[in-house]
This record gives sequence, structure tokens and C-alpha cells, in this order.
Amino acid sequence: MALIYHITTEDAWEKAAGQGFYETPSLQDEGFIHCTHAHQTQLVLEKYFKGVKDVVILTIDTEKLDVLLIEDWSPTLQDHFPHIYGYLFPGAVVAIKRA
Repeated sequence: MALIYHITTEDAWEKAAGQGFYETPSLQDEGFIHCTHAHQTQLVLEKYFKGVKDVVILTIDTEKLDVLLIEDWSPTLQDHFPHIYGYLFPGAVVAIKRA
């Protein structure tokens, strides 16, 4: 089982659970949902979620995704990051923890 992570708020994830799928503004604007590998999660938390309340980290089993997953280069962070090209369905999330 290969795992990746997505950082969001508890409210956003609860809304997704209620509607049956999760999407982000980046899915509409850029075509994908931003994710991280385990070693990148703390960096992303510090850079993009400092001061945000009710942050949760979703653990995603990539084998349960039914959409395209691509490793894309981030010129901002100078590393490859996993991106989900489509909706994230709750069945692919195997754990949720508070950040």
C-alpha cells in the first residue's frame, strides 16, 4: 500500500464526507488536488497552514484512487509532489489525524 497525504480543514473534510467526494479550489483552478509524501507534510504545514485552525491530515491509499495520480515538479518548493487529478472519494482515505 503506497500512502500520500492531503492537508485540509476538518470542516472541508466533513463537507466532503457528506456529499460523497472531496474537491479543492485547486482542482477547479489547476486541475488537481495537492498532496504530499510523508517527508513533505511538515514543510507544507508550516508554509501554507500556519495559523489555520482545525487542520487535519488525510492519509490516502493510492491503490484506492480511481483517478489519475501524477508526481509533478513544484518550482516553488523544489521537489516532486503527488497530485490527484480528479475528485478524492472518502473510500481512499484510510486515516485522518489532527495536525
